[in-house]
Amino acid sequence: MRLPAPRGPITATLFPHLTRPPAEHALGTALRAALPGDGVLGDALPGDAVLGDALRGDAVLGDDDFQLALFACYELHYQGFDDVDDQWEWEPSLLAARALLEARFEQALARAVPRPPLDGPHGVRRALNELVAADDGPSLSGYLARRADRRQFEEFVIHRSIYHLKEADPHTWAIPRLAGGPKAALVEIQSDEYGGGRRERMHSELFRATLRGLGLDDSYGAYLDRVPGVTLAISNVMSLFGLHRRLRGALVGHLAALEMTSSLPNRRYGDALRRLGGDADAVRFYDEHVQADAVHEQIAAHDLCGAFAAAHLSAAGDVLYGAACALELERRWAGHVLARWEQGITSLAGPLDGRPAEPARDRPAVARVPR
Repeated sequence: MRLPAPRGPITATLFPHLTRPPAEHALGTALRAALPGDGVLGDALPGDAVLGDALRGDAVLGDDDFQLALFACYELHYQGFDDVDDQWEWEPSLLAARALLEARFEQALARAVPRPPLDGPHGVRRALNELVAADDGPSLSGYLARRADRRQFEEFVIHRSIYHLKEADPHTWAIPRLAGGPKAALVEIQSDEYGGGRRERMHSELFRATLRGLGLDDSYGAYLDRVPGVTLAISNVMSLFGLHRRLRGALVGHLAALEMTSSLPNRRYGDALRRLGGDADAVRFYDEHVQADAVHEQIAAHDLCGAFAAAHLSAAGDVLYGAACALELERRWAGHVLARWEQGITSLAGPLDGRPAEPARDRPAVARVPR
């Protein structure tokens, strides 16, 4: 994967520096003119004036330029970019720049996601169930199962490829940060995600088969240029929680929310793909999640999150907050996709392969059911 095209002042400043060796850059100086300041690289920076109102409030949660810049910073801790020197991963000036973006991201999350109430650490499992049950986001899975055409399903898969091609990796950061029962529970979940040691059963490999079955590119990061910021934010919040030990409670809560809202939507995704002519290999990814996540949700809620909260009383609230962040960003993303389709336009950052969007035939249903 190579660096994508810049989408605004932040990425236009950051990306040219990343294509040079770290020793030959002046990133800190350049970023003072493009990034929002909060004291990490100095006092108030002129970047606030450059960015203007676009990144005020919680706008960063869907801003293409902001989320792409943060994604690029995080990707250096995963598989990286072919045209970026690996030494950039721990380059101090880049870490300082990432800290600026992360601070703004965390502020936006705090404004958009109220901390759910918790009646003591032993009530985490019940609180997680209540949080998931109360989620009233739009049902993208219901729309896909009943109404989506093949092109819309392709768009859905392209959005999801950003995470699913590295599925489980962000949550694996928590393993060395846990101990005892919670650690064992997470390893049990992650072992299934990674196919129990068999490459062909890894969930990321199963998703590649889905991409190929739809005639799409199955290479890692192939569609990074095609997805909007609201999609990237879903991946970025996992990396934010995963790369900061102080947020490990939020990370395990995030994982629990994913597992607890997975089985029914994946059943619908599989039904949708079968309706659209997908073969067994293409559908296997979704069928696997129907079965695996029905088990994982119990492990995640009780053995992982419940046990973690009992052992780390001060971090119990973080567990619910991480789950709430997962639900909120999924809600925003699903709302974006359905709104675009309702307007008869692509939900991607541009039409797939240059094809114009078809007019919407009817309005997507919005229901209080899991996505």
